[in-house]
Amino acid sequence: MFSRVVQLEIDTMRVGPDEAAELFAHEVLPGLREEEGYEGAIALITPEGKGMIATFWETEDSAKDASGFSSEQLERFMTIFRAPPGREVYEVAVADLPEGVVV
Repeated sequence: MFSRVVQLEIDTMRVGPDEAAELFAHEVLPGLREEEGYEGAIALITPEGKGMIATFWETEDSAKDASGFSSEQLERFMTIFRAPPGREVYEVAVADLPEGVVV
């Protein structure tokens, strides 16, 4: 399993952290679910607007292939970021999650 990680900072003068999370849940997640190899996502955010989105993919290729969708979505919401988000693909080495959470 592989993870595509986006580190970002929301401009809280334009949009609050809760609203940013709602935008991700309602505007981005439905499209992610349509991408081949997609296995899930976790979005983390602080009250100050610092955040990280980890999406999980079946293969490294599917994680990399999703970069087109990811770039399109980041561009779509660029006005809510303080700076362009950083992106990396990682192999998931260890996952210890609460029971019922599958990545």
